Amino acid sequence: MTTVSDTPALKIALLGGGTVGSQVARILIEDAESLTERLGAELQLTRILVRNPQATRDYQLPDEYYSDDADEVLEGADIVVELMGGVERTRELVLQSIEQGSNVVTGNKALLATHGNELYEAAADAGVQLSFEASVAGGIPILRPLRDSLSGDKVTRIMGIVNGTTNYILDQMDTTGAYFNDALAEAQRLGFAEADPSADVDGDDAAAKIAILAHLAFHAPFSLDEVYTQGIGEVSEMDHTAAATAGYVIKLLAIAEELDDPNGVVLRVHPTLLPRDHPLASVRGAYNAVFVEAENAQELMFYGPGAGGPPTASAVMGDVMSIAKRKLRGGPGRTHTARRDLQALEIGESITRYMVVIRAADASGVLAKVAGTFAEHQVSIKSMNQTLDEASTEEDKTALLAFITHRAKESQLAQTLKATEALEEVREVLSVMRVEGK
Repeated sequence: MTTVSDTPALKIALLGGGTVGSQVARILIEDAESLTERLGAELQLTRILVRNPQATRDYQLPDEYYSDDADEVLEGADIVVELMGGVERTRELVLQSIEQGSNVVTGNKALLATHGNELYEAAADAGVQLSFEASVAGGIPILRPLRDSLSGDKVTRIMGIVNGTTNYILDQMDTTGAYFNDALAEAQRLGFAEADPSADVDGDDAAAKIAILAHLAFHAPFSLDEVYTQGIGEVSEMDHTAAATAGYVIKLLAIAEELDDPNGVVLRVHPTLLPRDHPLASVRGAYNAVFVEAENAQELMFYGPGAGGPPTASAVMGDVMSIAKRKLRGGPGRTHTARRDLQALEIGESITRYMVVIRAADASGVLAKVAGTFAEHQVSIKSMNQTLDEASTEEDKTALLAFITHRAKESQLAQTLKATEALEEVREVLSVMRVEGK
């Protein structure tokens, strides 16, 4: 904890000594000399806030670095790096840091998706910087390009695979024919999934991330409760078979799209069919990717490891170095306060294509009747495939009808499905999935 004489020093307080926190500590200690050469100042790790100072960690420092006293850890910090997780207690500590004049780096997506607007405004009022590159897609540099490189362009849509656990599970189901529970168990064995995977599988993790991405892309405030969220728990082997037959692959996508009529942004997370030649369709295993569409830059994709200690620590250190350079130059902290009054729209306003799988009587005229019901509700069918229904019996012969539609409004599709289910020949609407890509 000493400072090289005649070399300026910035004090770094670290909140959290877990997987990512340990890697940030390692970089600050092991790469101290090279960081000082690049920055012209020393990044001095002072204290680390942990629940149990005596616990053994992935990267172990001398005991004097660890403390369970938040006030002691935060005192005098130039930069506070928050990697402890949680929301309410973390919110208090981040606000405390801002109020005492410390810049803050966080990787806490749930915190930002829940209290982001409050924290952005607090940082702006205090003249400090709140940076959060590590909160979305691990080590992939996506937030800075949205904030800086595309600031002179108009982003129209973002589609992202931003959760490695669900991408691994769906990839295994697609490529190996694995059942959902088996793929999940393997993801847990490999460390891609938590013991309680609900935040990933239910889509909540991805929802928090798209709220953050939308804030930067569209310069307006969005929160977690404004994101339509559907997880992958109901995705079946039948869905994968139907998708593959039609030339698609299923991914859990987080999507934010600005609409003109009505004016606003639809934020949604759900299983989605993508054509196999779409760039996002090739993202395998636990990797992440974010696909950005802008008026002038057109289509861009950012790809890389979406989680893990070292990749996420890399994103954290990028923020630390950016803040440190700005602080050494004497410049004010960069703010992220929203500039536009842009509302979040309901999922019913979204416009996309759909795959609908129906179990219906295997009889003459049924297909035409179902197709006519779609047409009556202004949902045009692009393609159709009929296959044998394994549940069919001699007493009730049925077939599976899989339709891919043209683009239609979500609310129109809902009316179409209601009318289709009412047909005497239709036994059940088995699956409805949205389709993106050309």
